[in-house]
Amino acid sequence: MISVEGDKMVSDSIAESPRQVITTGYVTITVDKPVDAAAEAVRIVEQSGGRVDGRSESAPVNGNAGSATLTLRIPSSTLTATLDKLRALGAVQEVSLNSADVTMETQDLDARIKAMSASVDRLLALLSTATDTENLITLETAISDRQAQLESMESQRRYYADQVSLSTITVNLISEFIAPTPDPDNFFDGIAAGWASFVAFFAGLLVALGVALPWLVFLGLIALVIVVIVRRRTRKA
Repeated sequence: MISVEGDKMVSDSIAESPRQVITTGYVTITVDKPVDAAAEAVRIVEQSGGRVDGRSESAPVNGNAGSATLTLRIPSSTLTATLDKLRALGAVQEVSLNSADVTMETQDLDARIKAMSASVDRLLALLSTATDTENLITLETAISDRQAQLESMESQRRYYADQVSLSTITVNLISEFIAPTPDPDNFFDGIAAGWASFVAFFAGLLVALGVALPWLVFLGLIALVIVVIVRRRTRKA
């Protein structure tokens, strides 16, 4: 009965402990001015208690208003509210969120850290009373090894804590491409536009001809060989 009650207490403890969930994802939003929208997105995230871990921007070029990509760390407790504010920056094109429950991993790490810390304390207590040189060296080696393991586990636990407390969201801010197509204002502008179109057509035609020419020569040679073979057979007949 003691064992069953003990197992039940452990089970209840695990059930009552808060879930540890890591949330990651990305959002793609079409905006009028991506660079300006990026600055506003940073302001929104920082006001929520988050931070920016990465930021890249592209300047406007050839009818495109540019783009921006932000790697944001948003407090998990305010993730939904913050995402709603980010959505309001423009037209949302795509949203993807993924969650990974690491409750068991963090509980296991906590237990191992507690046990390793107690082990180090016991070795330190033995070290303080050891008088034999060989025992001292053995204890110091064991303590050094256990402390290294303890520090590694504590580092992993801090990583999990950071990932759980701050969700990682990549925000892509893009703009709609607007091709410059000015209409001719007068007769001479119309002639110039027509001539430019005419030149562009024949330039494209020449490019296509240049691409096809090697194939035409190759096919011509094959046809010539076939004609010669047919003529020779005809004469023999």
